[in-house]
Amino acid sequence: MSIDLITRRDWKARAPKGAYTPISGTRGVKVHYTGGHVPADIAHSDNHHKCVALVRGFQNHHMDGNGWMDLAYSMIACPHRKVFEGRGPNRLTAANGAGLNSQHYSVLALVGSSGFTQPNDGVLHGVLDAIGYLRDRGRAGTEIKGHRDGFSTSCPGGPLYAWVKRGAPRPGGNAGPARPDKPAPATPPKPAKPGGGWPGRYLSYKPDAIMTGEDVAEWQRILKRNSYTVAVDGKFGKMTRAATVVLQRAEGEVPDGIVGPNTWQAGS
Repeated sequence: MSIDLITRRDWKARAPKGAYTPISGTRGVKVHYTGGHVPADIAHSDNHHKCVALVRGFQNHHMDGNGWMDLAYSMIACPHRKVFEGRGPNRLTAANGAGLNSQHYSVLALVGSSGFTQPNDGVLHGVLDAIGYLRDRGRAGTEIKGHRDGFSTSCPGGPLYAWVKRGAPRPGGNAGPARPDKPAPATPPKPAKPGGGWPGRYLSYKPDAIMTGEDVAEWQRILKRNSYTVAVDGKFGKMTRAATVVLQRAEGEVPDGIVGPNTWQAGS
């Protein structure tokens, strides 16, 4: 799965005011839009800074204006096919409405009711990248719905909701994110080269399906070079996760035990 992820640290998110409510999975994802004005030129290649400003503004409004403990959304997709980490996977969203948040994660598309109102390909790819990420990392189910499904609202707006009702096809005619009940053909990750960059897939401990591969072995070698005691067996087990968490804490990363590009770079 490919995603251009902007972590909370990268977009300088404020710390939450309290503890998140953990969840083990959802039926799927609900798609949202901003419901207000989004600058008409936000999709220009030089204007990604406007996306960052919008996301920070939403967090400030939710925390200071609404009194919530954090930004409500699980993930946010922008017109440049970048995905912001909101509350993230395995945490209860606060965006879908009372009694509905445990059923679906929430993905906000930076599309408004004025200004930038027609989602471009970057937004649609970003929403699907976010959904794939939530399925991979947060056990999101196969449902893709609009916010208005089950809650009285115009969200996610006419154009986005019409896309959702068509089955949320990926622009260009390609399939959307792989569904657990119809998995995409497995493509083995390319072997990581010693000292090379992040191999392109998130590595994590999954007790029901241990991740294996040369990329796992290379991460274990990186841990050993950092003086952590792990076996270089190419299996991402409990000991590898524990060493990863310790390294993340030492390097100021989020200690979630998941090896993404930031953690890989911190260890290399």
